[in-house]
Amino acid sequence: MMETGTTSPHSARAPEVLAVFLKLGLTCFGGPIAHLGYFRREFVERRRWLDDEAFTDLVGLCQFLPGPASSQVGFSIGLLRAGWLGGLAAWCGFTLPSVLLLLGFAAIAPSLGGPVGGGLIHGLKLVAVAVVAQAVWDMARRLCADQRRAAIALIAIAVLSILTTVYAQLIVIGLGAVLGLALCQTTASSDTGRVSQHTHEFPISRAMGAAALILFCVGLFGLPALIGLHGGQAIKVFEAFYRSGALVFGGGHVVLPLLQQQTVATGWVSSNDFLAGYGAAQAVPGPLFTFAAFLGWMMAEAPNHWTGALLATAGIFLPGLLLVLAALPYWQALRSRASMAALLAGVNAAVVGLLATALYSPVWTSAVRSELDFAIAVIAFFLLTRWKIPPLAVVVLCALAGIAEATWH
Repeated sequence: MMETGTTSPHSARAPEVLAVFLKLGLTCFGGPIAHLGYFRREFVERRRWLDDEAFTDLVGLCQFLPGPASSQVGFSIGLLRAGWLGGLAAWCGFTLPSVLLLLGFAAIAPSLGGPVGGGLIHGLKLVAVAVVAQAVWDMARRLCADQRRAAIALIAIAVLSILTTVYAQLIVIGLGAVLGLALCQTTASSDTGRVSQHTHEFPISRAMGAAALILFCVGLFGLPALIGLHGGQAIKVFEAFYRSGALVFGGGHVVLPLLQQQTVATGWVSSNDFLAGYGAAQAVPGPLFTFAAFLGWMMAEAPNHWTGALLATAGIFLPGLLLVLAALPYWQALRSRASMAALLAGVNAAVVGLLATALYSPVWTSAVRSELDFAIAVIAFFLLTRWKIPPLAVVVLCALAGIAEATWH
């Protein structure tokens, strides 16, 4: 059991938590896996707020659940260190810098005209091609390592190529869960590591966990019903981002096709703005889910700007945080179930197919217009995957290449 003398929640520690996570929110580049590396160095090695085994188990829980894994881990560490105020401080410190940077870009994006502005936007779209291709490559190797899971990913791609309904992503995720239960029991058993025997002193009772789960379900199923009774645009925006956040297994780039379906396909945000914002999101620190704030600002009709950004940000992060609160009292027993591990294996394989489909449309079809565009995207891909160049540097290089291409033409 972890020593409660050094980690018991206390509101006086909330400012300390806020300061630490604000520093991380300003310096954590590279996506959720890199963020977790920063967290381990800060909280296990430097500050010793929790031990290595406890941190590993907490990461396992947050990767098991839908939502942004690094934000969920950070919220949980803040909760463990300083109670509810600590959890809120951790989330705000890690998230708000990225939100504000993307809103700054959203505010100036409409004024970026002429060859330089157009080239910059196009360069950011080419960044999106390389980043999503890297995500598909890395996730396919990790989550489709055998023929059964690879087959589930291919089935997902085939289904998405046929379905035109707005519920296509949800259908594919559900299909992946069913196929995982049917095909991946053996795989899940071999992939499941030990279950920690540590007891973590989180200030959450089983009653609180149950209440959080009820609130999650109310948001997921109640908001669509509320839209049917009262079709206000603000409720529609919040529900769209809430549903996206609730269905993202794997975190990070997997949210791209869900957000595209909710914003571009509905006409709320243009495809050009969507991909430019996604490219810009690679250049800022913090969680990729803050891309939702950019989309909320760029909405074609009210609520947009500050109101839209607030609704989108709250909507996309809330379900993942509620699920963490719901799972913390039960998580060791949850992770030990082979059936749950098999279900998750199928879902993860399906989201590889989901992201691969998004790589083609809208990412590739909207960004790659010439042989030169193809060359820039391929070079960026190899810089990310083979030379391990930091994403920020790749963003700058692609932006400069886009400006140069536009200027020459």
